[in-house]
Amino acid sequence: MFYRVPLSRRIFTIGNVFFLTFITFLCIVPFIHLLAVSLSSNVAASAGEVKLLPIGFTFEAYHFLGQKVEFIRSLGVSLQRVVLGTIISMFFIFITAYPLSKANSQFRFRTWYVWFFAITMFFGGGLIPTYIVVKETMLMNTIWALIIPGALNVWNMIMMLNFFRGIPKEMEEAALIDGAGHWTVLWKIYLPVSLPSIATIGLFTIVWHWNSWFDGIIYMNSPDKYPLQSYLFTLVTSINLKMITSDDISTLQNLSEKTLRTAQIFLGALPIMLVYPFLQKYFVKGMTVGSVKE
Repeated sequence: MFYRVPLSRRIFTIGNVFFLTFITFLCIVPFIHLLAVSLSSNVAASAGEVKLLPIGFTFEAYHFLGQKVEFIRSLGVSLQRVVLGTIISMFFIFITAYPLSKANSQFRFRTWYVWFFAITMFFGGGLIPTYIVVKETMLMNTIWALIIPGALNVWNMIMMLNFFRGIPKEMEEAALIDGAGHWTVLWKIYLPVSLPSIATIGLFTIVWHWNSWFDGIIYMNSPDKYPLQSYLFTLVTSINLKMITSDDISTLQNLSEKTLRTAQIFLGALPIMLVYPFLQKYFVKGMTVGSVKE
């Protein structure tokens, strides 16, 4: 039996496809422009002639950046921050969301603890008290100053909490009857069935750590310890090419300040653009907080 699709439905579908394609194009165009400028010659980039295709195609900007110690060092700091920050953050989110997902009959004062965490989403000490805490705890100018203050994101924890509450209680009860403890239930039952939520929250955490630049400038006393985004911020807001020495002049015939900046910005966004498509399929399940999960 064939179902005839109404004309209005087909018109809506076609219009929806064109609209979403147009929005996607608008999101992609800036990155295409950055890539085109970074691959263009000095004259074309400085004159503003580059649109979506490179003019005077050259890889000199990327070749030059591959030899710059400052860029490679800041990239290493960002990678270290993303790996350590994501692991630590996911661990704290897990061990906090699990007990808070229980009923009040299982965990006394559970509601009070939830409010204790939730209030931090709306009220904070501000920049100066946070800076003082980081300084007095001897975290200044270390990688931990970029990780510890934001180790537990309350919004992500609440998402995980709601996901845990959608897991059938019979699974946990059966494990407890068999003699399993709460740590066993958490790591061998809750963890495997929470992969969509873990992927979603993990991606949010990765993006947050990778894109953060302000805390690097505030807590790092030495530019050598800047993460990539902090390094790019100082580079983009500077007027001259301080990173270029007299030994590099011979390699800069086809380069300009604009091509170098766009190349670094594009490389800074590239890792997230590569990771995002692989985890996007988990968003539907991971973002449906509070609903019944399969």
